[in-house]
Amino acid sequence: MNPSHRRGLRGLALLLSSLACAAIAAPAASPTKPQDAGFNPIEFFAPLQLPQPANALRGGAGKPGPLFWQNSADYDLHATIDPATHTLTGEATISYTNHSPDALDVLWLQLDQNIYRADSRAASARSPRPGRTPQYGDGMSIASVEVEQGGKRSKVDYLVDDTRMRVDLPTALKAGDGSLKLHINYRYTVPGTWGGRTAITPTKNGDIYEIAQWYPRMAVYDDLRGWDTQPYLGSEFYLEYGDFDYAVTVPWDYIVAGSGGLTNGDEVLTATQRSRLKDAAASDKTVMIRAPAEVTDPASRPSRSGTKTWRFHMDHTRDVAFAASPAFVWDAARINLPGGKHSLAMSVYPEEGVTNWVRSTEYVKGAIEHFSSKWYAYPWPAAVNLGGHGAGMEYPGIVFDGYDDKDDKLFWITAHELGHGWFPMIVGSNERRHAFMDEGFNTFIDVYASDAFNHGEYAPKRDGEYAPKGGNPVDEILPVLADADAPTLMHIADGTSEKYRHPVTYFKGALGLVLLREQILGPERFDPAFRKYIATWAYKHPDPSDFFRFMESESGEDLSWWWRGWYFNNWQLDMGITGARYVDDSHTAISVALASRQKLVMPATLRIDYTDGSHEDRRIPVEAWIQRSAPEVGIAVTKPVAKVTLDPDHKLPDADRSNNTASIGG
Repeated sequence: MNPSHRRGLRGLALLLSSLACAAIAAPAASPTKPQDAGFNPIEFFAPLQLPQPANALRGGAGKPGPLFWQNSADYDLHATIDPATHTLTGEATISYTNHSPDALDVLWLQLDQNIYRADSRAASARSPRPGRTPQYGDGMSIASVEVEQGGKRSKVDYLVDDTRMRVDLPTALKAGDGSLKLHINYRYTVPGTWGGRTAITPTKNGDIYEIAQWYPRMAVYDDLRGWDTQPYLGSEFYLEYGDFDYAVTVPWDYIVAGSGGLTNGDEVLTATQRSRLKDAAASDKTVMIRAPAEVTDPASRPSRSGTKTWRFHMDHTRDVAFAASPAFVWDAARINLPGGKHSLAMSVYPEEGVTNWVRSTEYVKGAIEHFSSKWYAYPWPAAVNLGGHGAGMEYPGIVFDGYDDKDDKLFWITAHELGHGWFPMIVGSNERRHAFMDEGFNTFIDVYASDAFNHGEYAPKRDGEYAPKGGNPVDEILPVLADADAPTLMHIADGTSEKYRHPVTYFKGALGLVLLREQILGPERFDPAFRKYIATWAYKHPDPSDFFRFMESESGEDLSWWWRGWYFNNWQLDMGITGARYVDDSHTAISVALASRQKLVMPATLRIDYTDGSHEDRRIPVEAWIQRSAPEVGIAVTKPVAKVTLDPDHKLPDADRSNNTASIGG
């Protein structure tokens, strides 16, 4: 061992000895002492009790347990649209299977169209979004409800309450594997643009019907709450999985684009369109299926009178939606998936959107291919981007965007809405309760999709609602963390006001995962764990406790402090350096004193700048704070030091960076 190394080790030994003595001498922070600000290691590192306990249904590793169960619902649907009255008339047959250990004497369904009623709970609970005037109607009118059970079909009693319907069963549906069929006839007037979830958009070549939440949908019965029957106030969905067959009858000149795969193309497409679709399925370049010049040409339809019924099928999904219009331009291209599999990217939009949407299908293809290769393979036969009202709304296999969107905004909204295919449509978290597992997780994967598309053409991802251009993106969360009125990520979705919806649910939710990936775990631990989480909970219903446990188990890290500070609380981060000095006259080790003026601390990079102009970086783990509210860390150095800087690359949301640098004293 050379002399300089011995001096460095001796200096570190002296430093560690002095720090140990200081730790023994200093009184421990009281866990009961009120503390409005400032770091408290006992509070910060305390054991965390998650909301849902681990058990045989949902295990300690965050995985479905040996007794996990989940009910299922398959749908056979038929909708007819009458453009003269804007009416949708529907017939639904729902095959429901009860895998739970409980016999069920009632069924609950969701009637989301009733949110349009003037007396709905949502009308009183939510203020209109800027630029969106509420539209009211009569909601969904139920003509009949019948149950087919034990070989017998009979009418049953039902109760409609706001956006829910309770169906009383003549015989309880047995536990374990009981099944029945529910037959419902209904109708409603398509009301317009409330919340962007459905619309009739006028264009010069005809109306565009954007149809979602258009049939009675089974509520979830699960191990967490039994029937989850929150009224629909606008905070998204929680639905069972199953297989869908659905048909849409429209006038002869309409094109229908919908979730899943078209099963009767021979009946509703021309020979030319079928040939072009075949070409598109083998092409990485966009192929025009129905060109702008063909929109008003009757020859672009296989018949010139009456109606046509379009039929679609989709496996293993929780929902379907569709759009119908005589005005659609239509193009498509192949999506390349892992393992040599393929899907089809498609865009439909009016002639007014041709210039803006010329690259839409390229964006669909790029986003789906990235999400599939990075996280989990896209499972469905097609992905459709609809250019219409401009809702920015997602459904399995189809998303509703605005035909006025273009360039970066069109890419970002397309990638974001398609990203919902993974959260919460493959991983079926409860959006009505835990919005961050929907919007936050999806915004997180968007960040890397923007980096990947066309060598970063639209990177970094920005969202004008919470991320104005300029400055460091990580600083955009600082006003939220400093806002005493801001809700936490664990706050109920319907209780989060429009003021905080994007900054908290989307941006803070996404940044929490970015920081976990890049600053706490590192991609080499985060990425495999996150991929495995998606695969493990695909088509199932995880809750936040499952996610927190899963990421800890798979990454090999106790993250209680992170969940507590970022998710269960809205704690600020304000770490700094209070001093830096050489340990002794040998100048082969330095001591850096740290402090935090807020409750949150994080692992951080410490940069050591040497007097010769070079530098090196050291990582300060979060454990540096585990026993001390103001730790000192010792670092061996090999040459004279000029200064030290905490978080030199500005990766952390530090409230005040003015105290992040210190010069070295003697």
